[in-house]
Amino acid sequence: MNWREHYKSRSVTPEQAVKAVKSGDRVILGHACGEPQLIVDALVDRADELEAVEIAHEVPMGKGLYCKPEYEKSFRHNALFSGAPTRQAIKEGRADYTSVYLHDLPALFTSGSFPIDVTMATVSPPDENGYVSLGISVDYTLQAIRSAKTVIAEVNSNMPRTGEHSLVHVSEFDYFVLTDIPLIQLQPTTIGPVEKAIGQNVAGLIKDGDCLQLGIGAVPDAILGFLNDKNDLGIHSEMISDGVMNLVKKGVINCSKKNYYPNKIVISFAMGTSDFYKWLDNNPLIEALPCNITNDPNNVAQNDNMVAINSALSVDLLGQVAADTLSGIQFSGVGGQVDFVRGTNNSLNGRAIIALPATAAGGKISRICSTLAPGQAVTTSRYDVNYIVTEYGVAQLRGKTDRERSEALIGIAAPDVREQLREDRKKLYGW
Repeated sequence: MNWREHYKSRSVTPEQAVKAVKSGDRVILGHACGEPQLIVDALVDRADELEAVEIAHEVPMGKGLYCKPEYEKSFRHNALFSGAPTRQAIKEGRADYTSVYLHDLPALFTSGSFPIDVTMATVSPPDENGYVSLGISVDYTLQAIRSAKTVIAEVNSNMPRTGEHSLVHVSEFDYFVLTDIPLIQLQPTTIGPVEKAIGQNVAGLIKDGDCLQLGIGAVPDAILGFLNDKNDLGIHSEMISDGVMNLVKKGVINCSKKNYYPNKIVISFAMGTSDFYKWLDNNPLIEALPCNITNDPNNVAQNDNMVAINSALSVDLLGQVAADTLSGIQFSGVGGQVDFVRGTNNSLNGRAIIALPATAAGGKISRICSTLAPGQAVTTSRYDVNYIVTEYGVAQLRGKTDRERSEALIGIAAPDVREQLREDRKKLYGW
């Protein structure tokens, strides 16, 4: 049977495809904006027929209906990264969280410690040789396809093709569901004065020829807005969004100074608008790779002048960064923060930056705190941390004593809490 016959004979409705899922199965979903939509909805519609189906994935960008209380007996979510659709279920004990660095996730699948029954992924239509592209979600999805017993593809005509490493032959799939619905999108954020001030402070640490890694949200978007006067910037990042596209069009980003995959924007996944997805399609500048390659600290370190920019919820006076938990709630996940901090620390002239607003809750809570709150886990250790940036300035911590670190961090906290932080420090440490 040639690939066209396989593709045609296995093209089914969403309802037919999800019949492959059985009670007790573990189902992995494609990541973030690459999460399939029709087949996930069809699976939830089968709730009355199923028991104890585990649904696992990283960043949740879909509806997350399987996390609703009424489906508790049918589905249990295993979060590899928490988010708005899944957070409450984890908090209430109806879902679980598994701690794993993003670069380690494919190895978790291949080692046998995280076996997969069914993988559901969104892909592009096949090319003339029968290869589909994973497009905006190569990351762990590629290995999840190869490790699963059954693979269901949601073939979406809007999925861009993102380089040779994103390709999978149709023979590796068991069922195909064809659609032309819009991909899940991430709209640009609202950038306020605090984010602008942080963006300006971070931009002051970025030099011509640097290679950048950025996360998502208002702060990374604000940083990109202050880079219009830079030259020859590169990108090696687990993900990108519309802001990178805009700087490429302006000639700011060209990747000409990169060491690892020179002249290429290296990513693992992408999140953005439909215009951004169209720009990605068959763009020779884009190289989408699995996350065990993009996020491997040894690969990150091959780029000289690497600058990793990530966010946090809190930082204590020793420099411990809490980025994924909040008051005992699994708020997000580690993602690639530690991967890129460690890789960047080993890059020639590398600068690992944690950027965050100085306060939360309308200024009532200081994010620069004497100690992390009970139940708040450390994401990036004080042994890895380098630069911390708020709207009030830059604290450079690497190589500094605990006393020096604390004073630098107090200096970028909100002015009205600085004296209290010094009093707390005296009680805690005696200095």
